[in-house]
Amino acid sequence: MAFESGSVSFRMFYVPGSIPETIHEKFADDVLGSIDHLLDEELHGWVGARHLLDREIHEGSAWPSGFLRLTLCQAQRKIPASLLRAECRIEEMVWMQAEHRDYVNRQQKTEIKQQVIEKLLPTMPPQLKGIDFCYDPKAKLLYASALSDAQLDAFQLNFTKTSEIKIVPVDPVSAAWKEAQCRADQWPRWSFAAEQWADTAPGREFLMWLWYMSEAQGGEVALPEGGTFAVLVEGPLLFDQEEQGETAIRKGEPMLSAETRAALLSGKKLRRAKLTLARGGEEVWTCTLDADTFVIRSLKLPQTEAIDAEGRFQERMEMIDTFQQAFLGLYSTFCKLRDDEKACKALGAEMKAWMAARPSRKLVEAE
Repeated sequence: MAFESGSVSFRMFYVPGSIPETIHEKFADDVLGSIDHLLDEELHGWVGARHLLDREIHEGSAWPSGFLRLTLCQAQRKIPASLLRAECRIEEMVWMQAEHRDYVNRQQKTEIKQQVIEKLLPTMPPQLKGIDFCYDPKAKLLYASALSDAQLDAFQLNFTKTSEIKIVPVDPVSAAWKEAQCRADQWPRWSFAAEQWADTAPGREFLMWLWYMSEAQGGEVALPEGGTFAVLVEGPLLFDQEEQGETAIRKGEPMLSAETRAALLSGKKLRRAKLTLARGGEEVWTCTLDADTFVIRSLKLPQTEAIDAEGRFQERMEMIDTFQQAFLGLYSTFCKLRDDEKACKALGAEMKAWMAARPSRKLVEAE
């Protein structure tokens, strides 16, 4: 699973207070039930990290290396759409032949479909999906692979129901308050181009600031925790502005494309881009950042040195912790600038000048 190997995608959650060491007992009480008689309903339950039917939840399995590591499993039987259509058509043809008809009316189609579903559904293998989570008690942060809105709702609902703990997604508004005591939802509208396109989009403004820092300010930021990090923003790029819509730039050289320059000058802000953080020239973290939700996708971690699985997992979680400290530290720095009216005005002027002076591929070729 992702926390144990490969790249990892997640969103973060603030955990109020602390999670007790005996919390695994509550998750064991809500373990995934039997799927033998499962039909079209969706079954939710908790399982261990080894596989999606790992119902052995105890202290040793739930707390590897001091991290709470479990998975919300979702089980459901489904009939593939193509198979359902084919079986329904077969039954319709049989019915037409038996009734000497050359068509099937709507009511009969509905009845045939229901009969086919009742026949096929018990024969379908259960489909299993998992939402992994890992809680870091030191940072009091929980990481979960609940990326979509539907996954987020399902995870929060089931986690709160089982643990009786209400977790808060780390997004641009909650992080601004937690990390910098700033009310990002009350910031004035801001534009890096024509004022008519001004809006308030804290996450997008943060990603734009990171891009500006990486290109115009040397790309290095010293943070109170973690030291100095180099910052790099790269394509593919997704720009957005409520009234103008999206602009996606993937092919060629997105950072130098004429489309990128046009998007910037029209007041659009970055909603998604590739983000790289590096420390000391050897430790590199690379991911795709969704600026509106702070969802981290495909985070690649520095190489681990541990040989055994438990040691490798612990090192990976420590690297994720370093990444979140740097990421939230950068966001805190930005929030304090954005919250200061005078500093924000000066920064906006600098960023406008940077955008206007950025070269595009067509301009470079013309020279």
